[in-house]
Amino acid sequence: MADPSSYRPAQGSIPVNPGVYRFRDPEGRVVYVGKAKNLRSRLNSYFQDFSSLHARTQKMLTTASSVDWLTVGNEVEALVLEYSWIKEYSPRFNVRFRDDKTYPYLAVTVGELYPRVAVVREAKRKGTRYFGPYTQVWAIKSTLEELIRVFPVRSCRNGVFNQAKRSGRACLLGYIDKCSAPCVDRISIGDYRELVDQLMSFLGGQTREFVDNISEQMKIAADHEDFEAAAKWRDRLIALEKVLERNSVVFEDSTDADLLGFHFDELHVGVQIIHVRVGRITGERFFVIERTEELDEPGYVERILTRVYSDIATDGIPKEVLLSQLPSNKIALTEWMSGARGSKVDIRIPQRGDKRALMGTAVENSERALIKARLEKSSDITVRTQALNDLQEALELHEPPLRIECIDISTLAGTETVGSLVVFEDGLPKKSDYRKFIIKGERKDDLASVYEVVSRRFKNSPDQENARFAYQPSLLVIDGAAGQVKAAAKALSDCGVNIPVVGLAKRLEEVWVVGKSDPIIFPRNSHALHLLQRVRDEAHRAAIGHHRKRRNATALKSELTEIPGVGPVTMKSLLSTFGSVKNIRAASPAELGAASGIGVKTAEVIWKNLHPDGA
Repeated sequence: MADPSSYRPAQGSIPVNPGVYRFRDPEGRVVYVGKAKNLRSRLNSYFQDFSSLHARTQKMLTTASSVDWLTVGNEVEALVLEYSWIKEYSPRFNVRFRDDKTYPYLAVTVGELYPRVAVVREAKRKGTRYFGPYTQVWAIKSTLEELIRVFPVRSCRNGVFNQAKRSGRACLLGYIDKCSAPCVDRISIGDYRELVDQLMSFLGGQTREFVDNISEQMKIAADHEDFEAAAKWRDRLIALEKVLERNSVVFEDSTDADLLGFHFDELHVGVQIIHVRVGRITGERFFVIERTEELDEPGYVERILTRVYSDIATDGIPKEVLLSQLPSNKIALTEWMSGARGSKVDIRIPQRGDKRALMGTAVENSERALIKARLEKSSDITVRTQALNDLQEALELHEPPLRIECIDISTLAGTETVGSLVVFEDGLPKKSDYRKFIIKGERKDDLASVYEVVSRRFKNSPDQENARFAYQPSLLVIDGAAGQVKAAAKALSDCGVNIPVVGLAKRLEEVWVVGKSDPIIFPRNSHALHLLQRVRDEAHRAAIGHHRKRRNATALKSELTEIPGVGPVTMKSLLSTFGSVKNIRAASPAELGAASGIGVKTAEVIWKNLHPDGA
């Protein structure tokens, strides 16, 4: 542990401007990010009276060994930069969100020529409009099922769409009137985009005009005794009414707001968000954050608002953000959110009427949901903690292995050999830190491959492949037995790195340790063994996937590169158009010639080489 006074910056060197600061540990890892109106005043507060600080802040200061900062022009810029750094570094002493990444959304890929609608559980992507989130998958799928009867926008994946376009035959959805089939030109691009805009307007809350229009069309068809058309309009009206039944009207039609209710306990904050668009509840979500920072309740509200509205499309920021607790820096937050939206955003606590009543419901829901989440997660947290403590004891480590890295090798008869490295922190996978390795040279055995991957991971060179690996794990696991462990230990020694390394052999699930002739046999019900197995299996899955992808790519390329006149550019054009050699082989010379950069003669050569028997 570092003495905070050993790295305290000279008072005169700290500017008095607004800015954002980072505390780093001895290995350069960012452990805390904060912002301040006056950097000098804020940083001095950390070092002046250490004993009066909160225990979590004391722990952060003794974990850190240095601090740096960056000045900005105003509080709004500080707010944005602080969030950006927290997202980039994931500091261990900052607020940790147990967020809603698994909530389903209804997404429309407006960035594509023919946008599609889909149910997704993904982070926000550019060129996509998101509606929701929904609390249940069945609810959003049922909604989509009804909506595509009225707005027949395509819901197929791009591969299916492109295949239908090449074959000239629409898929089943096109034949049962659940898709307007733009793949076979049943609808013009302009009309299709108008259909997509109508769908998004409806999802955005502009519902009444569509219901009135369909009702009018049904009446006109009935007056003209076109009962078949009237029945179709009737079915569409019923579909819309089913969707609207799920979204109750709570306010007058002009209300465009998000309601955020908070419940605080000693360790966590529960957040319930209710989205209201054009007076209707269109979605809700709940998440939990850990109170790991020495912030008051308004400070946590500020953190939450920054997180929620930094990860949402700008057209998803409503006119009103109604809160059960006001944030610190309300003025800066209002200015930032208004700038992102392009018009004024009102942040306030509702004082009366329906909005106050719904806010009371949101606060009650956040309290109940937080209690439920704590009960559900407590056993999982307990098991992970027990597993890490058991590993420390069994492997005689100095501390619980909070960061575990695992390496696996995958090969086929010594060809296309690859390695994978997976990372677990606090007993959970950290997929952003996964890495893949292509073994250099040919016909390397398993031990040599292990040595190479470990060496490349831990070599201390200025052009290190990934800055996230500038610090070391608490434990290195190898998928293998004594031989693989010795190879890894030799590589670590040659790199000048002293890290505990063990191997987990698949057959008997034995744990091999350097310097011991016999393996450690964990009980079959051991939490520590289960954690090692999960880490090993994840590394094996990543290695197999990487190896299969390279092997398939090599097979595809070898078949195409043997054709005279087919170089890298032509190959790329063919694969991007058709997706696979199988589809290329199934294409006619005319379809091949229609691909970008492929002429008639080249198309004929390709077709003849892929069909040597002429069939």
